[in-house]
Amino acid sequence: MKKCLLGLLGVAFFVNVQAVETVEQKSITLEGAQKAAQAAQRACRGKGYAVSVAVVDRHGNLLALLRDEQAGPHTIDSSWRKAYTALTLRHPTHELVERVAKNPKIQALGAMNEKILLLGGGLPIREDKEVVGAIGVGGAPGAMLDVACARVGLRALRGRD
Repeated sequence: MKKCLLGLLGVAFFVNVQAVETVEQKSITLEGAQKAAQAAQRACRGKGYAVSVAVVDRHGNLLALLRDEQAGPHTIDSSWRKAYTALTLRHPTHELVERVAKNPKIQALGAMNEKILLLGGGLPIREDKEVVGAIGVGGAPGAMLDVACARVGLRALRGRD
């Protein structure tokens, strides 16, 4: 009986110490998100644009959000949704807009969920080809101006500001 119990305890212990399968994922840091957001907002402000800038991590969680005092309240939501869209679809949002315009069959992409926003101004943040976050800018007088400011944020992450 003792041998049987000891054997069962040994098996139970062995089963419990087995390694759990895990995955390791890179994500942008809070410090990186803040640096990118500040650089993008400075770039827009320097051109006279009042914008909001949002940076999300690899899971779409908001890490940094800056809104210029003069930016409209809608820019908070649009900047976050642009970042979310660039992250989840893994492409700059202005490129997605162009693809949808050229291919009506994928127009439903914009209605996939309420967080997707197909307007220029969202860029994925990549590290070694892996999407680790995204930045979104909203409020400049034109989507490509939002894109230009977002690119400044990406350059700041790479130490090229």
